[in-house]
Parts: sequence; C-alpha cells; structure tokens
Amino acid sequence: MSAVGAGSEERVRAGRRTLTVHRPDKVLYPDDGLTKGEVVGYYRGIAPHMVPHLRDRPLMLERDPEGVGEQPHFMQKNAGAHYPDWVRRAPMSKEGGGTVDHPVCDDTATLVYLADQAVLTFHRWLSTVGDPRHPDLLVFDLDPPGDDFAAVREAALRFRDLLAEVELDPLLMTTGSRGLHLVVRLDGRAGYDTVRAFAQDAAGLLAARHPDRLTTAVRKGRRGDRLFLDSGRNAYAQTAVAPWSLRSRPGAPVAAPLTWEQLDDPELDARTFSLRDPDGVHAQAASRPWARPPRPRGIAPAARRLEKLRGST
Repeated sequence: MSAVGAGSEERVRAGRRTLTVHRPDKVLYPDDGLTKGEVVGYYRGIAPHMVPHLRDRPLMLERDPEGVGEQPHFMQKNAGAHYPDWVRRAPMSKEGGGTVDHPVCDDTATLVYLADQAVLTFHRWLSTVGDPRHPDLLVFDLDPPGDDFAAVREAALRFRDLLAEVELDPLLMTTGSRGLHLVVRLDGRAGYDTVRAFAQDAAGLLAARHPDRLTTAVRKGRRGDRLFLDSGRNAYAQTAVAPWSLRSRPGAPVAAPLTWEQLDDPELDARTFSLRDPDGVHAQAASRPWARPPRPRGIAPAARRLEKLRGST
C-alpha cells in the first residue's frame, strides 16, 4: 500500500480523496499474518474491477474489527452514524415496516473507507437502489456437504446445461468458501417473487434429474452427502457475496469470477484465489474473465421453457 505517515495511522490516496487508515499493522487474518494495511491495499488495488459490481446496490457488510475468529464478528446493514457525508446511504424499505439506511459503494474511496472499518466481506443486493423490487441478477449457490470440489464442478456443468435449455447463459465465480455461484444477468422486468419461483423450479428440476447427487433440501440433516442447490438468495433484501470480495475465513480467500474454461483446471477449488497471493488475484482480474457477459435476459420466457421441460420429465 502506497502511503505516507507513521505510527498508528497512514494516509492513502483513493480516487479523488486522501483517507486515513487506522492501525494498519493490526492483524486481521491471524492464521496468515495478514494486516489491515494489506486488506486496505488489496481493496484499493482491486477497486477498478470490483466497484462496478457494487455500484448502485445496497450492501450488507461483514466486519471483523479484532480479526477473523475473534469477537465481535457481525453483519452490518445500517450505514454507521460516524460515516462521512460522502459515503452514500440508501434508505431501503423493510418487509415488516420502516427502513434501513444501507451503505452503497460507488467509488474507490468508499471501498477503502469501509475496508478501514474492518469490513472484510461485501455482500450485495441482487437489485439496485433505483429499482429495489426488480432484481437484475439471479444467483444459484452450489454448496457441497464437504470439500469435494469435483462434485461442485460436476453440478456447475449440469446447471449450465439446464440453463442453456431455457436460453440462459450464466456467469461463474468461486465463493471463497466451498462452492461456486452461477450468476445470471436479468433485464429487471420481473419482481422477486417471479424470479425466486423460477430459481426454485430450476433447482428442483435439476435435483430431480440427479436425485442421488443433488438436493434442494434446506435442512442439512436431509441432504446426506448430496450437494445443495441453494436458490434462496433470490428474494427481496437477500444478498450474495460480491465478486472480488475477501471472505472472513482463514486463508483470506477471494470470491473470484471465472471463465467456464477454468473449470477444467484440476487445481481449481473454491479457495484458489487468496490475499496470500495478491498477484494471482490481480492477474485473474486483469484477465477479465467476465469481459463479454451475456446480455440480460427476461425471466418470463425462460420460465415458460422451464415449465415445458418440467412437464416432459
């Protein structure tokens, strides 16, 4: 991290602002010896690739002020009262009434500021501030019962084939945990209820095709050794981990976009990319794995095609 200063503070340039990083030597990943200064430096460097995926979306922030594995560890939806005025806030309606002032990250300075607040992981809404009830993203989470990444790879390819049958073309990313996310770009015309129903039906059909390998059972006790096809993130105010976000886990893994060709790499797993190898993460980002994303599609035509497939099963 390029900075000037000494002691417990450093000054860094982030876009058009100069910010103070407090306690840059504070270790946030104790198993790996990685400091807040390294976390801030990572987010400052990855910002050109990451901010476009955060821009104009309400966020939920995962914070570890004393480091991974230490308390407190918490999820923060409300923008802090101490945040500077230039950090954007978006008042979003709660289902039970009232509002939550979510932080929004539209620029490098905000990303760096939040990293200085010990935000390790950024979770984003699947809809934007301007149209919060109509998602423009759909996410499937492939969650294996253990660390068998071969099962994740197999499920991802099967899911891609199913989505191709309904003329959807998903993007692929590691979660930085154990699995993969399939991300579908939508045109934002349908509401969450419609999108979630489609996601549940698609996951259900794939599980029905491969009942010995895949499941949609929410309760872990009912899954056995089958991989869980999780479609539950596709609902109002739910979130998914943002591309290029660190995870609050030992090893400092990164949720990294992939090309489908990379899935053939036998060395790949959900935690391949990590702050322990920042050059590797930046090389992956520089390769622009999502450089030619498929155009946003409507969910209604896909739902009609899916219904025909379900009827023929």
